[in-house]
Amino acid sequence: MREDFAEILRLVRPNSRVLDVGCGEGELLELLTREKNCDSQGLEISTAGVSACLARGLAVVQGDGDRDLDHFPTQAFDYAVLSKTLQQMREPRHVLSELLRIADRAVVSVPNFGHWRVRWALLARGRMPETRALPDPWWATANIHLCTLHDFIALCDDLDLRIDACAALADGKPARPIDPSRAIENWRAETGLFLLSRRKPLVAPAAPTPRKDLLS
Repeated sequence: MREDFAEILRLVRPNSRVLDVGCGEGELLELLTREKNCDSQGLEISTAGVSACLARGLAVVQGDGDRDLDHFPTQAFDYAVLSKTLQQMREPRHVLSELLRIADRAVVSVPNFGHWRVRWALLARGRMPETRALPDPWWATANIHLCTLHDFIALCDDLDLRIDACAALADGKPARPIDPSRAIENWRAETGLFLLSRRKPLVAPAAPTPRKDLLS
């Protein structure tokens, strides 16, 4: 099992409603359904990924996370999961905000461009880095919005999101809990995995007050 999947399984409560955005071929969806008895649904842009999910008997819809999250009802899920996908979104700020509109909590993992191997590749070779978390050459990568752990924290603050838990993944080892604001962790973590919620709960808009002339 992928190390980040193991940590997501630990964070998600049993019997929860979960949306996996960018679910690929459905490995995590299947684990959530089997191991945590979750009511799981996937959103996947590729036809091949959707077909693979359907072949596994999983609930999935084809769609683009940049555009189609807007169509999901507010607070329709307990958790929204975005695993190593935010950096591929055209509008990551909007996507992150939408995750916390349609779900009470979000589990988001991002490759850390502040990791020491990334810094060393740029300093020593003057080349774009290739690491476990960033395995593709610059001309083949799907990543368009890379960030460091500190960049991600700043975005969460800007959106008024609370970081309820954070774990670091590196060198293929199990996830370990961290304080992502510590400078040393911005060097050590290849990937950061965050459990997020809103500092202020969403409030449904009040019903319009009937006009007096219509009541007479």
